Amino acid sequence: MTLPTPSEKVLVTGASGFIGGHLAAALVAHGHRVLGVDVLDPARPVMHVDYVRCDIREATVIARCMREFTPDAVLHLAARTDLDETQDLNGYAANIVGVENVVAAIRSSSSVRRAICTSSQLVCRIGYTPRHDQDYAPTTLYGESKVRTEQIWRRGDGGGTTWCIVRPTTIWGPWMNPHYLRFFRMVRDGTYRHVGHQPIWKSYGYVANTVAQYGALLDAPASSIAGRVFYLADDPPINLQEWADVFQKALGAPDIRRIPVGVARGIAKIGDVVNRLGLTRFPFNSFRLTNVLTESRVDLSSTRAVCGESPYTVEQGVEETARWLRAIWSTT
Repeated sequence: MTLPTPSEKVLVTGASGFIGGHLAAALVAHGHRVLGVDVLDPARPVMHVDYVRCDIREATVIARCMREFTPDAVLHLAARTDLDETQDLNGYAANIVGVENVVAAIRSSSSVRRAICTSSQLVCRIGYTPRHDQDYAPTTLYGESKVRTEQIWRRGDGGGTTWCIVRPTTIWGPWMNPHYLRFFRMVRDGTYRHVGHQPIWKSYGYVANTVAQYGALLDAPASSIAGRVFYLADDPPINLQEWADVFQKALGAPDIRRIPVGVARGIAKIGDVVNRLGLTRFPFNSFRLTNVLTESRVDLSSTRAVCGESPYTVEQGVEETARWLRAIWSTT
């Protein structure tokens, strides 16, 4: 994995999160000094990472972190990432005001040479292929907030550094978001079902490959990344059904059975009714079914050209993730 020249100082916002935690660990392992900035304490602190509790919505706090640490590079991952907000964009202030504050803090620094802003593939609806980097089609308030993230970053010229924007897709691996654990528990328990018989292709990413892509973008020639957008995912896309089957085998779970699409739609409508009644923990509804059935392949040609091939195979990622899943299930 390529990472910036050892001994560089890298500030990582969102370092207590899933991707940010893996990224901070990889940077330290390759000899860098890392400051992790997050509104939450890390659930799994990384040795030799200095952590600062910081809400990026507070401009003076993030500016002080930048001024005192004097980083060579900034990896901005801090954000509110759930899809739960239904009222207005104010709920996603971290993705708007927070980004304005990060850009201003970078601009006020004389040390930062490179900065990477983390957006999301959800600036466009799943299945939509944008015609260019600023062709947006969000369907959620979260997606809209990430559009604002990108617009603020562009307008601020990344704080006056060499910068790029990355759009992670669905990233999986050890320590992933608890939201995704329901899927793996269903596979383990034999309650997950394949829907239909047609392959469903998804641009997902194993977290160690995602970290390698961040590292390559940090180390790439400035001319190859400046002002550009890169999707972060494994290449080629996975067949969702085959991916689930690999996990089924790795977990020693029962074979995954299939149900017709029509039956799945009927169950999803029941889930919609149950959810409207306030039972939000019902695991299946039309929104989730649409996400399952909709292909989500992104254009990785730019990412491949700069970052090269993914260093880990799907099978390696599944093996490591299954090991982690068994470990956490053994303690719960």
